[in-house]
Amino acid sequence: MHALNLQPKRLTLAERLADLAVDALIDEADLSPKPALVDRRGNGAHSDLHLGLMHASALSLWPAFKDMAQAAITFGEVGLPLREALGQIGRDGEQTMLATTDGVNTHRGAIWALGLLVAAAALEPESCGASAVTVRAARLALLEDRHAPRPFSHGAQVAQRYGARGAREEAQLGFPAVMQFGLPQLQRSRANGSGEQNARLDALLAIMSTLADTCVLYRAGEQGLQTMQLGARSVLEAGGSASLAGRRRLHELDQQLIALNASPGGAADLLAACLFIDRISARDGVIQGAF
Repeated sequence: MHALNLQPKRLTLAERLADLAVDALIDEADLSPKPALVDRRGNGAHSDLHLGLMHASALSLWPAFKDMAQAAITFGEVGLPLREALGQIGRDGEQTMLATTDGVNTHRGAIWALGLLVAAAALEPESCGASAVTVRAARLALLEDRHAPRPFSHGAQVAQRYGARGAREEAQLGFPAVMQFGLPQLQRSRANGSGEQNARLDALLAIMSTLADTCVLYRAGEQGLQTMQLGARSVLEAGGSASLAGRRRLHELDQQLIALNASPGGAADLLAACLFIDRISARDGVIQGAF
């Protein structure tokens, strides 16, 4: 009789990066109370989403994230062959997501943002500081995928009507909403002793305070965007999610955005990106040894 091998399997770099991407999506979904977004309390401003669906969607994307990381390892450099491989993997992953959710778009924007970041981390695992990863991701995003379809998406409609920067441009600029607002706020709130959940809420609010969220613009126009940005700033100015005054304003913002049917889905995708960057940058220089 052979003894069972109960030793855990050592994950490859691609598998671990996929784990971290999915973890970031699930942590974003679970974070509560998020204004007008799906969380542990309910569906926010959404009639077609719930927390279980968000979890199932995130888990369905694991193979795509793994394949993106592996493609980066295989090609070994930023270039058009890798960019177009990522595009095809992302489109296939989107179809898997839609099959899982019965056609509901749960994470289309997150596939784009996290896919680029996963690939950027896999390209140089010994250099996974936040700035280094986002610069590599931006270089990938700037390359034109010749095989990508050109549908007139909600984001494209909003960009044309309002001149807003969409998910594509955000990535091409190196994720400024994350690097200049979300990640610094996450670190400040942690340093202030706010607790991890409150620090993550504050990071989301910092992103919301400046982002021209195309999801909000599509659903509620400029009034919705102004309500989101001003309300998010007011929570942070009142002391953030860890303060009583901040919590009161957060509740008010939640009610205002739900009344406007304005769900900040773009900010939520960027919070997931922020959490992913935070995790891999904490391991900068030793990330390859952790897999």
